[in-house]
Amino acid sequence: MMCFLICGAVFVVAAYVYHEIVVVGQRCTSSVKLHGKTAIVTGSNTGIGKRTAVDLAKRGARVIMACRSRERGEAALEDVKRESGSSNVVFMPLDLASLKSVRNFAENFLKSEARLDLLINNAGLFCEGRTQDGFGMMFGVNHLGHFLLTALLLDRLKESGSSRVVNVSSTAHNVGRIDFDCLNKHKALGLGSSMLAQLQIYSDSKLCNVLFTHELNKRLKGTNVTCYSLHPGAISIDFDRNMSRLLVMVLSPIFWFFLKTPEQGAQTTLHCALQPGLEPLSGRYFSNCTARNLYAKARDDATAKKLWELSERMCGLQ
Repeated sequence: MMCFLICGAVFVVAAYVYHEIVVVGQRCTSSVKLHGKTAIVTGSNTGIGKRTAVDLAKRGARVIMACRSRERGEAALEDVKRESGSSNVVFMPLDLASLKSVRNFAENFLKSEARLDLLINNAGLFCEGRTQDGFGMMFGVNHLGHFLLTALLLDRLKESGSSRVVNVSSTAHNVGRIDFDCLNKHKALGLGSSMLAQLQIYSDSKLCNVLFTHELNKRLKGTNVTCYSLHPGAISIDFDRNMSRLLVMVLSPIFWFFLKTPEQGAQTTLHCALQPGLEPLSGRYFSNCTARNLYAKARDDATAKKLWELSERMCGLQ
């Protein structure tokens, strides 16, 4: 048992800190103001999503906080308004574990908002289970919900001029893999319930984020919309959400050396959303506010296209 726990801990630490020698990292240096712009930030009731929402609101953006829990979302809304000094922030319910909820959110947004300049797909989780539509929870929330959300809002992004899609992934994608047989048969990236199996599935879902960005960039050619994926760093307030108590106990002493604060973790998201002149790097993966090279599997055209087409079918877009 102890050997298994140690293996699990080493797996996660290696995934998070591989090539991430600088823990605190760079800061977003953009001074861009966002008056008249509209941004959606999913999972913005806590952690880096909340810090991202505060920063965008401070810059003058109209910020839509898209969160699953109404209670926590509305409480966070008041915090963001207070910290940013802006009243131009609203909460809209979005449960990424339900394709119906994603569709309802998109329909309500398109009815009430005239433009969309920034779509920040930030929400993510680490837990077992199935979504309301029967998908593996981490595949359904970390990838499929954001895939559908982006697809439904893409026309509004195109209409709004130079818009950006930012997908929060993780360096854990480096050890991810996409098992299409498992996805087709079981609507999940993997079936194991052990700690190590769940860590693998999480990494797989983060690889989906990077491949989604890679393919999205190809499909955005000729438009004014660009897209980016990123590793925010292991975040002190968020890394243990939805994890078992046992896993948290094992990882906490190790992660203590590597964790970022939510504000530090939000910097690469903000860089991808705000940095002027980033358009030639559309489709790239960032860490510590710097474009990074990817392993071949994370930029494989055939795999990215296959994942896109499978996701379309699963979301009923075909």
